[in-house]
Amino acid sequence: MEQKHSPLHVGVVGLGVRGGGIVDTVLLPLVKRGKLALTAVCDVYDDRAKSVADRVEAQTGARPLCTRDYREVIASRPQALLVLSAWESHVGIAVEAMRAGIPVGMEVGGAYTVEDCWRLVRTYEETGVHCMLLENCCYGRRELMALHMVRQGVFGEIVHCAGGYLHDLRAEIGNGDVNRHYRQRNYLLRNCENYPTHELGPIMAVLDINHGNRMLTLNTVTSGAFGMRAYVREHRQDSPLAEKTFNQGDVTTTVIKCANGQTIVLTLDTTLPRMYSRGFTVRGTKGMYCEDGDYIHMDGEPEFDNVVKVAGNAEGYAERYEHPIWREYRKDPIGGHDGIDWLVYNAFFDSVLNGLVPPIDTYDTATLLCITPLSGDSAAMGGAPVAIPDFTGGRWVLRTEFPDADRGPYGLFTC
Repeated sequence: MEQKHSPLHVGVVGLGVRGGGIVDTVLLPLVKRGKLALTAVCDVYDDRAKSVADRVEAQTGARPLCTRDYREVIASRPQALLVLSAWESHVGIAVEAMRAGIPVGMEVGGAYTVEDCWRLVRTYEETGVHCMLLENCCYGRRELMALHMVRQGVFGEIVHCAGGYLHDLRAEIGNGDVNRHYRQRNYLLRNCENYPTHELGPIMAVLDINHGNRMLTLNTVTSGAFGMRAYVREHRQDSPLAEKTFNQGDVTTTVIKCANGQTIVLTLDTTLPRMYSRGFTVRGTKGMYCEDGDYIHMDGEPEFDNVVKVAGNAEGYAERYEHPIWREYRKDPIGGHDGIDWLVYNAFFDSVLNGLVPPIDTYDTATLLCITPLSGDSAAMGGAPVAIPDFTGGRWVLRTEFPDADRGPYGLFTC
């Protein structure tokens, strides 16, 4: 049961589309419920910081510290810091906050170097202060239902998982210079699995990664980069951007091998026309779940059933296998992205308020983030295998229990 506390004082760094949206859909509702006090806001763009500070003041009557310098937020000593800024700034800000004794909730996006991942781990081990990756897809309704079914052995022994960030982002990337969005520079200059955590976070939970299992190697290959070039030449032909070359391949495929024998396939597909999907798939010896079609297929059922016939049949399993997190959440649904923002942010805040290890701890965070630089290395070598570090230092073989007391009320492993 959640304990009663004074409001948690929270600082926020990064107030673009994502950060500003989180303030409106998650943080301010929690302020109104008495769980949080939003004490400091920061963005390198004055207008963004001022706009959010104005909204906070209008709704709460108290104006937060408003600054362009994240160091001023850290110096104000919030009890928790949210890092919602551009990808390349995440680790540096998080490390400084952790060294100041402030737990960090960090938005998603891959790291730039493996050393950055080690910096997070070393800082945690030196300070005891965690950085939790705020991977909202770990709290998706179907992702958690599939996890619940895996924990109960419904799908048998799990053999393979797949997922993707399958999302047409051409307009966002193509107008990044106009809208001050960091994705554009990443697509111009990098070629890697740049956004692996939406798909990999839920899969790590399913496969017990860092808790009795680990990822060993990855191989990444990328297609050519044609989608953004075509889009920009059609929609922004008078812009200097139309003359630039994009480096990020249109479709990036990463294959991962795990210590316990499972394989994982991740796909980044964001610069060609397509419908949205995360492609979440779990395959076991007794059955499977597939997000595309939202269906479950069990051993012994007809192999050649029409897809239209079985599409959506996963909902029929929800009465029995809905995850307890979602059973509770659906009594009072609130928050962005169909509730998954609300769930992951509350999980972070509850871990701070109750002094618990966050459900996605620093070792998990580093493991998720490292896929990006490693995939870039592999792609540059034509898909050559690259070793994935063990950030737990061998402790993954011992971290096989998930006691409720260590994982909190929204713990991924509290089934």
